[in-house]
Amino acid sequence: MGFKCGIIGLPNVGKSTLFNALTKSEIPAENFPFCTIDPNVGKVPLPDNRLIELNKIVNSQRIIPAALDLVDIAGLVKGASDGEGLGNAFLSNIREMTALAHVVRCFEDQNITHVDGSVNPKRDVEVINLELILSDLETVTKKIAKCEKLIKTNDKNNEIQLEILLLIQKDLENGQLINLKNFTEDEQKIIKSFQLLSSKPMFFIGNINDSEQSQKYIEQLNLVAKELNTFVIPVSIKIEHEISTLEEEEKKEYLEVMGLDEPILNKIILEGYKMLGLKTFFTAGPNEIRAWTIKDGFTAPNAAGVIHTDFERGFIKAEVIDFKDYIANGGELGAKENGKLRLEGKEYIVQDGDVIHFKFNV
Repeated sequence: MGFKCGIIGLPNVGKSTLFNALTKSEIPAENFPFCTIDPNVGKVPLPDNRLIELNKIVNSQRIIPAALDLVDIAGLVKGASDGEGLGNAFLSNIREMTALAHVVRCFEDQNITHVDGSVNPKRDVEVINLELILSDLETVTKKIAKCEKLIKTNDKNNEIQLEILLLIQKDLENGQLINLKNFTEDEQKIIKSFQLLSSKPMFFIGNINDSEQSQKYIEQLNLVAKELNTFVIPVSIKIEHEISTLEEEEKKEYLEVMGLDEPILNKIILEGYKMLGLKTFFTAGPNEIRAWTIKDGFTAPNAAGVIHTDFERGFIKAEVIDFKDYIANGGELGAKENGKLRLEGKEYIVQDGDVIHFKFNV
């Protein structure tokens, strides 16, 4: 699908350790800046208990969950927009992301170096946001100059772009991230085509320990998040990484002792999925139960095309059962007998949790 959630932050805040925990891979995570040089990409299965519920009915040979692409991006430092540290590479990698998970250090540890010498969540967020803004300001200024050269052509699209760019420039010059909610749907599409860094949807991951000081840092980060109209997921990345290395039975026992239903990592994966504007539909049969990822607003033919381009090209109709109806009626046959199976056409917008069988002819 091409949707990627980038893990960003200053050096030494726990990005690579979080990536290791989420993907159960082992990339370097040493205590010095720029240990992560190239973006590390991992596919993370989406935790979804609905697959288990479906399999209780279908008893399929295999279950394939949806997956989220996570990218661990090298740490950024002040001055990145001017090329400091790995600045240019860092910023170009962010440009390719669809959403961002910003890891912020919220704990004290004399053994782990902080790139700015002290822990301060508000300052750390401002450092990264400012670099994103400065990079975007340079991009926008160049685009405005290009549009102004074409103004005499009376090209309507050029005029619209220029008007939007001037509004964005004003926000950026005032030190504000681009808020897509301030623009119409059509304007948002134009802005997204600019690939501006500060327009990416973002949430914070506060890396904590069990100290009172850590909780105070989280409170500070929560205030910053509220101003930016986003949210914080507090997590001890070190502990979550340890949990991720356990066998399933040990993991269950550990979570029971901690009073948790599931690892906090699951919440991070789900929030990343939600931030990307993604939904899931299912196909279910004796050979395979599979969760498919689609963008919110996809029609039935669009969803069919995710499975195979031939399905979209030759789309005839979709047999659709709501997930709850599928479970309540014991599967496809029961749902059909009780009038819960619907035939939908090309205009149908697929809903999260739909169980679908596509009819097509090529």
